[in-house]
Amino acid sequence: MATSRSDAARAVASFYPLLLFLLASLQIPLSIASASDHKYSRGDAVPLYANKVGPFQNPSETYKYFDLPFCSPDQVTEKREAFGEVLNGDRMVHAKYQLNFREDKDIESLCKKKLSKEDVRAFREAVKKDYYFQMYYDDLPIWGFVGKVDDHEMKYLLFTHLHFEVLYNDDRVIEISVAADKSSSVDITEDREMQVEFQYSVKWKETEKTFDRRMEKYAQYSFLPQHLEIHWFSIINSCVTVLLLTGFLATILMRVLKNDFIKYSRDEEMADDQEETGWKYIHGDVFRYPPHKSLFCAVLGSGSQLLALAIFIFMLALVGVFYPYNRGALYSALVIIYALTSGIAGYYTSSYYRQLEGTNWVRNLLLTGCLFCGPLFSTFCFLNTVAIAYNATAALPFGTIMVIVLIWALVTSPLLILGGIAGKNSKAEFQAPCRTTKFPREIPQLPWYRGTVPQMAMAGFLPFSAIYIELYYIFASVWGHKVYTIYSILFIVFIILIIVTAFITIALTYFQLAVEDHQWWWRSVLCGGSTGIFVLGYCFYYYYARSDMTGFMQTSFFFGYMTCICYGFFLMLGTVGFRASLLFVRHIYRSIKCE
Repeated sequence: MATSRSDAARAVASFYPLLLFLLASLQIPLSIASASDHKYSRGDAVPLYANKVGPFQNPSETYKYFDLPFCSPDQVTEKREAFGEVLNGDRMVHAKYQLNFREDKDIESLCKKKLSKEDVRAFREAVKKDYYFQMYYDDLPIWGFVGKVDDHEMKYLLFTHLHFEVLYNDDRVIEISVAADKSSSVDITEDREMQVEFQYSVKWKETEKTFDRRMEKYAQYSFLPQHLEIHWFSIINSCVTVLLLTGFLATILMRVLKNDFIKYSRDEEMADDQEETGWKYIHGDVFRYPPHKSLFCAVLGSGSQLLALAIFIFMLALVGVFYPYNRGALYSALVIIYALTSGIAGYYTSSYYRQLEGTNWVRNLLLTGCLFCGPLFSTFCFLNTVAIAYNATAALPFGTIMVIVLIWALVTSPLLILGGIAGKNSKAEFQAPCRTTKFPREIPQLPWYRGTVPQMAMAGFLPFSAIYIELYYIFASVWGHKVYTIYSILFIVFIILIIVTAFITIALTYFQLAVEDHQWWWRSVLCGGSTGIFVLGYCFYYYYARSDMTGFMQTSFFFGYMTCICYGFFLMLGTVGFRASLLFVRHIYRSIKCE
């Protein structure tokens, strides 16, 4: 048995070095796009890719660049994209623009094109919906608008002349911007055929900025000094909350221990204080195993995995892997790290299940594997079908879906099973300081505010209040066009969230035990995870009050994926709440003599 345990542990551990290898292999195509070393001589062709177009207010609703009747090459050549780029919705193709290194162009004709009525109608709908386009030049992102609406004359104008301004330092491209020449716009208000000439111009300028600082522009664009002040104000506010809760918890704990000493030092008749020491009377029930323990252990296993996933992602972010517009790196990391941390879920769920004397550990592992992945996969299937119906770039190709399925089948599932075997064969025993009685004590009638829902509302409010300021910037980055780069501040906020969740759950668990309610197991999970419900409520506020997102596709993508994220938060923080409460309950019952 000892040999099988050590073999299983070594098998689980052997998979984790794959993390760095797989992430490194995924980063290679992200960092050397188009096989360029980013050094050029005068006249060299610099890679320019047209990526996608879509309504500016709907970041998920994007379409292929040539879905609009722009000037396309005779043969559209698609760029071979990395795994993360495909997950990000990038569909890059070679564009006709020739922006050779350090070659100025005054007015260059891209093409002369006869637009049919359907073409004009397509462009007009794009202008009406405020479509933007995105390109990449030497891995630098470029944005521009397709046209504009003239509110004074009620006209729809199509931009046909783009002016590129490129900054260079020695033999490297440092910065690029694009602007439309509004004097060359074409009126497309009416449905009629027309002859249009698309043009462009290029101006090169030298700069002192070095190549390693060329991404600073995108980091500074989103978070100006006043935004940083708001971030620090949020952290100070959160730290004050943590200190108050810490002091509150320490006071409670000291009071409990003091009352214990008083009880043991006084005579028996003076020690019978039911109000102050009500939690002592349920020592025979407080460690009674919870109902639905297979589901309970699956929640703890999945929550532990998601907590490990979050920590690994923060580690990569803090070392600079997710620099601005490192296309798809975050999505690649999420998929790979989730797969490699499934052994954590298997180990903890089986270990807890064994401690709670569960017998059907195979069903327990299946439940753990499906608890988070099941709702996420169902949501993905629905949203991918919506994206296919819209012909949007968010629809994943069949090959990418097969890669994800293979990762799940060849990495996630085996590691989950190996972790489960290691957890099942572990020697860990449930440490209960008190013996559990044969029959449970009846719980007294409690006021309404002692119920599960009011307690969840109280438990979720304080952690949410510690993070809600930062939530706006995260949402503006994920569901907007801002760039989030201050990962150190986000990591501090995350640590504060974990601490506040643990403290408030411990406090509520003590109050629950003090009124002789011994069913604290599930309550601690629900109270700890209730912050996820508050975040889901914030999603509705952000969507309808702080954003301009519209349409069925964007609405379904926003609420579909945010519901899955909030569910993941519920599992992760619920696990934190339970483990903190378990440590606290063991500590206070270890300090008394249980008869």
